[in-house]
Amino acid sequence: MNIVIVLDCTLRDGGYYNSWNFPQHVVEQYLQAMEAANVNIVELGMRSLKNEGFKGAAGFTTEDYLDTLPIPTSLKVGVMVNASELASAPSLEEALDSLFPKDADKSKVDLVRIACHVHEFEQALPACVWLKERGFLVGFNLMQVAERSQTEVEALALAASKYDIDALYFADSMGSMGPEQCKTIITWFKKHWNGAIGIHTHDNMGKALQNTLTAIEEGVTWLDATVTGMGRGPGNARTEELVIEVAALQGKNVNLVPLMAIIRSYFQPLKNKCGWGSNPFYFLSGKYGIHPTFIQEMLSDPRYSEEDILAAIEHLRVEGGSKFSFNTLDATRNFFKEKGKGAWSPKSQILGKSVLILGAGPGLKQHTSAIQSFIEKHSPVVIAMNAQSTLPEELVDLRIASHPVRLLADCQHHLVLPQPLITPASALPDDVTDSLQDKTLYDFALEVSENTFTIGETSASIPNSLAISYALAVAAAGSAKHVYLAGFDGFGSGDNRTQEMQKVLNAFIEQVKLPITSITYTEYDIPSISVYGV
Repeated sequence: MNIVIVLDCTLRDGGYYNSWNFPQHVVEQYLQAMEAANVNIVELGMRSLKNEGFKGAAGFTTEDYLDTLPIPTSLKVGVMVNASELASAPSLEEALDSLFPKDADKSKVDLVRIACHVHEFEQALPACVWLKERGFLVGFNLMQVAERSQTEVEALALAASKYDIDALYFADSMGSMGPEQCKTIITWFKKHWNGAIGIHTHDNMGKALQNTLTAIEEGVTWLDATVTGMGRGPGNARTEELVIEVAALQGKNVNLVPLMAIIRSYFQPLKNKCGWGSNPFYFLSGKYGIHPTFIQEMLSDPRYSEEDILAAIEHLRVEGGSKFSFNTLDATRNFFKEKGKGAWSPKSQILGKSVLILGAGPGLKQHTSAIQSFIEKHSPVVIAMNAQSTLPEELVDLRIASHPVRLLADCQHHLVLPQPLITPASALPDDVTDSLQDKTLYDFALEVSENTFTIGETSASIPNSLAISYALAVAAAGSAKHVYLAGFDGFGSGDNRTQEMQKVLNAFIEQVKLPITSITYTEYDIPSISVYGV
């Protein structure tokens, strides 16, 4: 086989999870483990011109920092620079001059890799000349190449062929690539590029190692990996697995003891906390070419339930999600772009009555008997959210649900539950309405308008698509005389879900002027009484 180079980029790619803040003793252990595992190059972090928000030492990987590390002589040291930073600087030379010494002999850095989106590549290529003249090895990492056409990839290879690049990498940024596509892309590169090719794989679909091994068979010689796959989203090919495969191909032995020890003591606990690694959500993002950061952000935000994430993935599949932005992510939560028609007036059930909305918090189950007595004595219109069934069904008058994915998941439950279902039926996807065709549906239309409650006869604009926002709008549209809540305990003061819910309640109280009171414990800042003292 060709002589291959294993490059571990844990401290660079993994830094997206911990702000590049790796403890010094961990880095020292890591370096010894890399030497023992026959890794050739360690990419110890970024070199950056930007200083926004706290980043640890690996976010800048300065010469002063490198001088503190006991780097084994068998390891070469790499750092990565983002092409976008070079492009936004006053001049390429000035940017590089501020990042690197004029002589590579005065630096601990052996390899500089430049990460480029396709549109940045040709503008960044002249950096190779500056770096090579000063004695650095140079690599370019082309991102999102798996989404490019043959013509585009061959043009990139032709542009690269005019420069003295030590390794031209392609990155499967979306984790969407399979072995056959991997082979095809390598063939496209080889039409104009005769130098070393590298591969950086993501594990969305569980194919990172498989694609890397396929690349070796096709002549790729520079291989990226990270310890436990630590990296953005689902992570990468795992170093502990790749070094075993490479050692077997080369007929060598590999000492994994130091690496497994640091995995046990540091990386596995951190993985348990941060949650990188593939799962069905990342699999879908790879399948549909969705940027994995969308999934990473949703998994770390407790406002996103499983059905929220699935709905967002479907939205991004249709609308396109290859480029991450927080604005795009926020838009995925608004499932209803239009109000729909709306055919049911809540006044037919609610006019002049009190409404009791049942949440899913532990307070509902804890105080079931008292809530049941409250219903029997005061006869409110009882609305249960989604398919939760804590109270006897004969005490529940209506059910309400607005989330299309949740509705689809709960449709079999709704079909056997006796209550009519309030839902924006005319705006739901066909597969949802088809699943509920045997259910009595009350079509109350909604649209999402930030921080706004605007109440109509058969429709409303609400701040978000949460079931509670929808339920409050229905109560207001029905001209209820009072809204009571039970089972809205909250999620803790620092939880994003609590903060979002509080905004909804504040907007409702300020704009709708309908009295609202919790009869079970709640941490929300709303009027509260005890169900036991009513």
